[in-house]
Amino acid sequence: MLSCPACGTLVHADELKRLAAAAQQAEPSEALALWRQAIGLLPPDSQQYTLLASKIETISRGLEINPPAGTKPGGRKWKGTAAGTGGVFLMLLAKFKGAIFLLFGQGKLLLLGLTKMTTLMTMFASLGIYWRIFGWRLAVGGILCIYVHEMGHVYALRRLGIKATAPMFIPGFGAVIFLQQQFFSPREDARHGLAGPTWGLGASVIAALLGLLFHSPLCLLVAQFNAWINLWNLTPVWQLDGSRGFHALRRPERIIASLAFVAAWLPLDVHRHGDGSDSIALGVRLAFIAAACCVYGVMRKNEPEATDSRAIWQYVGLCAALTAFNWVPVPPVS
Repeated sequence: MLSCPACGTLVHADELKRLAAAAQQAEPSEALALWRQAIGLLPPDSQQYTLLASKIETISRGLEINPPAGTKPGGRKWKGTAAGTGGVFLMLLAKFKGAIFLLFGQGKLLLLGLTKMTTLMTMFASLGIYWRIFGWRLAVGGILCIYVHEMGHVYALRRLGIKATAPMFIPGFGAVIFLQQQFFSPREDARHGLAGPTWGLGASVIAALLGLLFHSPLCLLVAQFNAWINLWNLTPVWQLDGSRGFHALRRPERIIASLAFVAAWLPLDVHRHGDGSDSIALGVRLAFIAAACCVYGVMRKNEPEATDSRAIWQYVGLCAALTAFNWVPVPPVS
């Protein structure tokens, strides 16, 4: 029990006082984690719980507006214009250049994740299975991209002060992270959910750059395949990242996001038969599946009170940027 049923005295009163004192002296990001720890010791129906939940949301929003030192991506802005598919591709990536620079600057976090035994053991188990299916080179590239995607979630959760388990790989399903604390707003859920595909986009960009720099068809294939995986992860159903992104959107914005997501699958692939007739493209088939999923996402009744403009732009931007990898020329991989 968290409080005495007779007098209402808080069971963890002393620990709550200690956490409150520490939070008052801590930096905003550390204070947020301490307040989240404290709220878990309060009865959910108490006034203290309601007030602290509001405080946590205020601090969380403040950190988003004024991020801690060292988290702002640097570098000069991209200038100039470009034409054609390459120009569109570069402009889309420019929108996410902050996340790409951030990914380069988080080497310590990426290495730290590899020290977790759960992550390493399940990673090697998945690698062994994918190795038999795709060959060792593509399996290694895919596993690393999945790992970067999951560490994007870890980074977002750390910024939000939320405790979670280390990434655990599940063969055939990617990887998962189990939350040990709850979100207090749809905005926080969206930030966590869309962080994975954003870092996944950064992994595809790095793989594509390596492929162009070293003339490696394998790296280009990894970049394109990883982009498809992250795009599918934006499906607004179940516990996929797209569903978390939809939590912060009202119905009109969900319709816009749905149209962007469905359109992203249409140009995926076209097959021609010897008689010159077109079969139904793979992308069209997947677009029908995506459309059905989006109808579910739009009709859900968990709309927030106010829409989140950052979430809608991030979602649509991810759909566009990840779709751009369809036009990456991938030579045959020997």
